[in-house]
Amino acid sequence: MAKKFTKEKILALIPARKGSERIINKNIVKLSNHPLIAYTINVAKKSKIFDKIVVSTDSNIYSKISQNYGAEVPFLRPKNISTSTSPDYQWVNFTIKQLEKKGFFFSHFFILRPTSPFRKVSTIIDAWKKFKRNKTAESLRAVELCKQHPGKMWLKSHGFIKPFFPGKKNKQPFYNLQFKSLPKILVQNASLEISKIGVLKLYKSITGKKIIPYFTKDIEGFDINDQYDLKLANYLAKKNKIKIKK
Repeated sequence: MAKKFTKEKILALIPARKGSERIINKNIVKLSNHPLIAYTINVAKKSKIFDKIVVSTDSNIYSKISQNYGAEVPFLRPKNISTSTSPDYQWVNFTIKQLEKKGFFFSHFFILRPTSPFRKVSTIIDAWKKFKRNKTAESLRAVELCKQHPGKMWLKSHGFIKPFFPGKKNKQPFYNLQFKSLPKILVQNASLEISKIGVLKLYKSITGKKIIPYFTKDIEGFDINDQYDLKLANYLAKKNKIKIKK
């Protein structure tokens, strides 16, 4: 039987598997003077909208660091759903079910990924307000305007290249047009996602079919994936005076 709520109960989920490849131990690598994951835990706590802030990790070391900065790690994630190809649905569904076994039930969950350390407290709150205002939305996803347009991307085939995203405007293929002439394409970023708990069972997915956009600004959608990103993130953290008070 579905759990009934008199008000929303919101869970913050912060994924932090150990096995990153391009940056070893990426989720706890130092950004300024703190491990990367600390920045996401910090803004989640400051937003004051979450009933629980849970880090999903397969690492005891990550667990201790996360708890030190104020998140909960009530259990470790199994290794078989912590690979580089494991879909998000697996660890999210596992975490929700384990929490329910412990008597904790939620109406909604956020996913706040550690690789986006520059999201603001106000953004988390604003995104939640936008989601609540839309009575038919099942999920919300952070997006921004795509800077590398798929209309100018190619696939290699038998020694030649062909357009990845074929399309024409004024009888000209997209790849021969100026950027401003192309259709506006949005790309998701890692800063935040919101979903109703019910989508997990209904769609076997972390998102429903009715997904609304949340447009992030400036560096909030910045995502750390490789060493160059990390160097740039350290520069941005210093320039924007990003700090943590434990």
